[in-house]
Amino acid sequence: MAKRRLPAVADAARAADSIVGLGNIGKAVARRLAGFDVVVRYHGRAAQPDVPYDYHATIVDLARACDVLIMLVPGGARTRHLVDAEVLAALGPDGVLINVARGSVVDEQALVEALGSGAILAAGLDVYDKEPHVPAPLLAMSNVVLLPHIGSGSEQTRAAMGQLLVDNLAAWFATGRAITPVPESPVVQG
Repeated sequence: MAKRRLPAVADAARAADSIVGLGNIGKAVARRLAGFDVVVRYHGRAAQPDVPYDYHATIVDLARACDVLIMLVPGGARTRHLVDAEVLAALGPDGVLINVARGSVVDEQALVEALGSGAILAAGLDVYDKEPHVPAPLLAMSNVVLLPHIGSGSEQTRAAMGQLLVDNLAAWFATGRAITPVPESPVVQG
């Protein structure tokens, strides 16, 4: 594979970032991006009338409309390979994919091909389909940033996660409902 130079960094205030999965984490990311005057668009299961961001009904349409596509969806059968060759082609040669969701969300073979051919500009990943294995072609590419999934690695975040677990258990046993239910989880009534 021939090496190519990445262009100068784009002006964030002129960028259009798109979020796939506008749940709690997606909304937090969107608020931070909006603080830099970034145009934020999103795709999810349904439009959310209470947010100020433009909704796109399909991920392909969203990819066509953005510079950076940020994946923030849960894993599972419904989202497996949600980012495929068609989405990457729509993102285009100046597009950047960021996957901090689950590795299964991105078709890694299609991603390797898109990065190698110049179909997209770059990618940033901290999750992989067959963790902890990272495909060798991704390791060799200069237009990919690879990290372990360390988003919750701070002491403060881990303490807050532990407290949220305790609070969810207390709420479940007191009311039969969790404070932060996971939509994909079946609810067991006792």
